[in-house]
Amino acid sequence: MRLLLLFLLFPPLIFSLNQEVLYLQRVKLGFDDPDGVFSNWNDRDKNPCNWYGVTCDSVANSVNSLDLSNSNIAGPFPFLLCRLQNLSFVSLYNNSVNSTFAGDFSECRNLEHLDLAQNLLTGTLPDTLADLPNLKYLDLTGNNFSGDIPASFGKFQKLEVLSLVENLLGGVIPAVLGNISTLKQLNLSYNSFLKGRIPPELGNLTNLEVLWLTDCNLFGEIPDSLGQLKRVKDLDIAVNSLNGPIPSSLTELTSVVQIELYNNSLTGVLPARGWSNMTALRLLDASMNELTGTIPDELCSLPLESLNLYENQFEGNLPESISNSPNLYELRLFQNRLTGDLPKDLGKNSPLKWVDVSSNQFSGEIPKSLCEKGQLEEILMIYNSFSGEIPVSLSECTSLTRVRLGYNSFSGDIPVGLWGLPQVSLLELIDNSFSGEIAKTIAGATNLSALIISKNNFSGSIPEEVGYLENLVEFSGGDNKFSGSLPASIVNLGQLGRLDLHDNGLSGDFPSGIHSWKKLNELNLADNKLSGNIPSEIGSLSVLNYLDLSGNQFSGEIPIGLQNLKLNQLNFSNNRLFGEIPPLYAKEMYRTSFLGNPGLCGDINGLCDGRSEARSLGYAWLMRSIFLLAGVVFIVGVGWFYRKYRNFKNAKRAIDKSKWTLMSFHKLGFSEYEILNALDEDNLIGSGSSGKVYKVVLSNGEAVAVKKLWGGSKLADESSDVEKGQFQNDGFEAEVDTLGKIRHKNIVKLWCCCTTRDCKLLVYEYMPNGSLGDLLHSSKSGLLDWPIRYRIALDAAEGLSYLHHDCAPPIVHRDVKSNNILLDGDFGARVADFGVAKVVDKIGKGTKSMSVIAGSCGYIAPGL
Repeated sequence: MRLLLLFLLFPPLIFSLNQEVLYLQRVKLGFDDPDGVFSNWNDRDKNPCNWYGVTCDSVANSVNSLDLSNSNIAGPFPFLLCRLQNLSFVSLYNNSVNSTFAGDFSECRNLEHLDLAQNLLTGTLPDTLADLPNLKYLDLTGNNFSGDIPASFGKFQKLEVLSLVENLLGGVIPAVLGNISTLKQLNLSYNSFLKGRIPPELGNLTNLEVLWLTDCNLFGEIPDSLGQLKRVKDLDIAVNSLNGPIPSSLTELTSVVQIELYNNSLTGVLPARGWSNMTALRLLDASMNELTGTIPDELCSLPLESLNLYENQFEGNLPESISNSPNLYELRLFQNRLTGDLPKDLGKNSPLKWVDVSSNQFSGEIPKSLCEKGQLEEILMIYNSFSGEIPVSLSECTSLTRVRLGYNSFSGDIPVGLWGLPQVSLLELIDNSFSGEIAKTIAGATNLSALIISKNNFSGSIPEEVGYLENLVEFSGGDNKFSGSLPASIVNLGQLGRLDLHDNGLSGDFPSGIHSWKKLNELNLADNKLSGNIPSEIGSLSVLNYLDLSGNQFSGEIPIGLQNLKLNQLNFSNNRLFGEIPPLYAKEMYRTSFLGNPGLCGDINGLCDGRSEARSLGYAWLMRSIFLLAGVVFIVGVGWFYRKYRNFKNAKRAIDKSKWTLMSFHKLGFSEYEILNALDEDNLIGSGSSGKVYKVVLSNGEAVAVKKLWGGSKLADESSDVEKGQFQNDGFEAEVDTLGKIRHKNIVKLWCCCTTRDCKLLVYEYMPNGSLGDLLHSSKSGLLDWPIRYRIALDAAEGLSYLHHDCAPPIVHRDVKSNNILLDGDFGARVADFGVAKVVDKIGKGTKSMSVIAGSCGYIAPGL
């Protein structure tokens, strides 16, 4: 009865709402809605004004607004919305609306606001949009629209905002846009327009407040007519090929707040006069052009907040008036030809954060007031002619994060506080005349990642406190006067990637524990007075590629383990080393790496020839240290006992070598006997479901990995007796059949296999970094940054793609997991362990079947 009464009193309103419910329900059906934003658009509530994103006009009692921004919906644009007679606002911002934008807008007569930015719309821009008489706001940013901007767009009657940023639009910017007299914002940036000019007609848009034409493939000069935009606040025409001078008419933009002209080819000088009219100007970025002349004093007198004029050809002094700006926080003038002193009060009245005056010809001292407001974060002054000492005030600036004062003529001691600034991540003082010691206060620099102090006159010992800098990635202190030994704490720097202390007076032995330098890729301690043995631990630094220990007093033999490294630079010259050079480096290409060590021998011209001479020279050196003789005798005795004991163990488990059968898949430089002699527990590096894995270093210095299948696998132990034999045979045969004929950079290389009646060996290339699983689930996971992880995934995918698509017939691995992805010395990935792999015929069926489940712990393959 109540509904009947309402219908009698307000029949048009009830009919209107019911009809709008039907339209909106059909709109809902056209979208995919994974997050359920339409969950309350249902029959339980017949009033759409209560639905998510829907707003109604309280007077007309009908839908006037639909806002589904950021709703994760997908589907074509619903032109059915135009049938909602009072609809004035539509926003589908940041969704996946994905159709061509071709439809009938003729019924959207009341639409004022249409925001479809950040979607997937395609096709050309509809001509009919300009026929909407009330449209004020049109934002189609971040779609895939192509083609030209329609000429009809010059006919908008009330449009205030037109944003077509970041689409695929072509053609040129049409001059007819200058006819939209109501326009306040014109945003066309980041489109692939044809090469064209800025239409002078845009100067007719006297109501314009924002003009964005960034990266629009524009060329030619900036038209004088832009000076007519008296209301413009934001003018951005950067990243184009504009040339010629900056027109003086731009100084007539009395309302402008920011002007961005960077990355063009503008020439000439900045206008000397007229800047005083631009009292609202806060940001000027004219960097990366070809501007010349001086920086106008009138410009620097404005209350600027940001001034970017870098990468030009400005010359002369920086005007003193820049010091009076009460809001200046950014000053970037690098790569110009500026001269003279910096203004002495720079920073006294300004909350400076970023100052970069690098690569100029500035001289004089650092202004003491740079951090007066306590907000300075970056000071970059490299490649100038600054001199004097660092002011104490800078050492009290706790807001600093980057300090680059290199390549100047500074001198004196570093203020103690500067060493320990808590936020500084980069301290670069290279190539000056600084003196004194590294202060113990450096322990407070907990955020320091790069300490670059080479080519100075620093002296004294390196303090233990350096080892407290757990974030330190680079320590470059070469060409100084440091003395004493390396601090024992330096081995605690687990993030260290570069250690360069060459050409100092350091002495003593290597500190123990350097195996913790897992990320070290450069070690340069050349031209010091270091002594003792070269630590064998260096061979465990898997990413090391630069090693220079030349010009020291190291003695003893070169550790054989250094052959595990992949070095681009190696230098052990001018030390006191003796013995034989590891086979991998006993090559002519490394000759200069070993000169100046009379006791070193190897097959290299200029070094002693033959093993006997090497031994005699080595023993001669030992004889000079006769007090070590007793220790040598003891070591020899222990070695003899151990060898006898190992021979006894090997005799117990000896296998008649004459019964071994060798099958090779590549040209080999070793025999099966060399492999068999090395299969003892000392060389065990892993154990898996199908056997044990040994690392075997061959006589030629290369390493291989040997998988030993003996007496059934772990998987087989869980099966029946019949299945045990079947698994062992099938697993071995699958591995051999698969890897024996595969040649791909992302599939592990099988060198050969050796078999007897009850034992089988598979000999692979050796992967120094082990398996991906070992790294991911151990303390070594820090070695895998995201670029390396991405490359590993890509390598593994390429290997699998080869198996699936390029092999004939295809091969299915059936046990892909992190433990079966092996990593070489450069973290290149290889797919390994083909024990359960299957060949697939043309109809997708395996050539064999198995009675046990495919895969291993952590993975079960889909059935084939």
